[in-house]
Amino acid sequence: MTSTAPSVTSQHDELIDLLPPHFRFGAATSAFQIEGAADEDGRAPSIWDTFCRVPGAVDNGDTGDTACDHYHRMPEDVALLASLGLDTYRFSVSWPRVQPGGRGPANPAGLGFYDRLVDELLEYGITPWLTLYHWDLPQELQDAGGWPARDTAYRFADYAELVHERLGDRVTHWTTLNEPFCSAVLGHVEGIHAPGGRSLADGVRAVHHLHLAHGLAVQRLRAAARRPLDLAVTHLLGTSRPATDSPADREAARRADALGFRFYLDPILRGRYPQDLIDDLAAHGIEIPVQDGDLPVIAAPIDTLGVNYYRSMRTSGADVHGATTDARGLPVTRNLPHGGLPVTGLGWEVMPHDLTELLLRISRDYPGTPMVVTENGAAYEDHPDAHGFVDDTDRTAYLAAHLAAVARARTGGADVRGYFAWSLLDNFEWAYGYDKRFGLVRVDYPTQTRTPKRSALWLRDTARRIRRAE
Repeated sequence: MTSTAPSVTSQHDELIDLLPPHFRFGAATSAFQIEGAADEDGRAPSIWDTFCRVPGAVDNGDTGDTACDHYHRMPEDVALLASLGLDTYRFSVSWPRVQPGGRGPANPAGLGFYDRLVDELLEYGITPWLTLYHWDLPQELQDAGGWPARDTAYRFADYAELVHERLGDRVTHWTTLNEPFCSAVLGHVEGIHAPGGRSLADGVRAVHHLHLAHGLAVQRLRAAARRPLDLAVTHLLGTSRPATDSPADREAARRADALGFRFYLDPILRGRYPQDLIDDLAAHGIEIPVQDGDLPVIAAPIDTLGVNYYRSMRTSGADVHGATTDARGLPVTRNLPHGGLPVTGLGWEVMPHDLTELLLRISRDYPGTPMVVTENGAAYEDHPDAHGFVDDTDRTAYLAAHLAAVARARTGGADVRGYFAWSLLDNFEWAYGYDKRFGLVRVDYPTQTRTPKRSALWLRDTARRIRRAE
């Protein structure tokens, strides 16, 4: 096995080499996707444990019961991370492992796992980048109303404080939420993620209560801090362009931008919801359930904005038949691919140039906001050789193009301080089950053997080259 990078990445080296030596190189995972041990040491079911049991909800009927068995193989995985020369590990804490019912005291065994993980990372000189919530709401809280219920925000703040009490002496980087869009919209509007709801009103309520949960947790963590903390929230973001220059398409792109971009950043970074979004929702008979004092809490200052980026879409104001209004008389908003671009194994278009534009837009519209790309990666059809090695030149080229896009944004003035590949390991990829592989490291699920892919070796060598420039 050689570490020589494929020539397909060389076109990006000049830009990548502009990254400063202190730039963070990391990898990301989430608890439900890798840990397994679903019913061990006091862990209770999450909404994803329940959703996996819904017939047809997850490809092949896959579950997270075993996943990558990281719960038992954590020291091996941390050593693997260290061997790749990555300086930061973004992981999530399982709420139902730490606080099984979503309320009450912490589960000592559950917290103990993360205590050992943090110590293991620090032993190797790797910075722990802790995410408190990556979609695994305790099922008991879902039964009590879930994210559409305001009380869940307060339960989250209690949970955040419990985790900080145990780990706050060693963990500096705290992210409250991962991708509220997916929790609210995919989970409550489109029904393709847990808990499988299909209500726009529930989705809007969920967004607001996720924002409130974030703000309450930021306040609690700041108040309890024993050392300076770097507090963040991570959003899935992309650009919305009109499919054509028609007035209907331009207006549809504005609606998509309001609902998919500004709905998430404006309340946190500007302390308000966009008025055009409020008007759009009113046309559906929906109000954002803001109570007095909510917005100042939501806008509690953060230190870093996490940006997860995979793709962007074109937006049309007409349906497939050309109609610009639906059966209720409301305007059509329809996302379309750009066409003519390479695609990943999920059919997602590869658009690194849009990552540059996205980061520059955030820098322009929300000035003074430090950013880290907390997720970026691609699923492809991996073909291991007899030794389990995957020569994934496609994924390697994807990472190189997107890392170059980050460097290009930095040269344009965007304050981007790190890049975390999704994901360290092949894992349970939500509704796709185990068929779609994003990992830098191949996991042979029957044996749980880990084998770094070509992309992992390229990222290792790139990080080392940048650091040597100091």
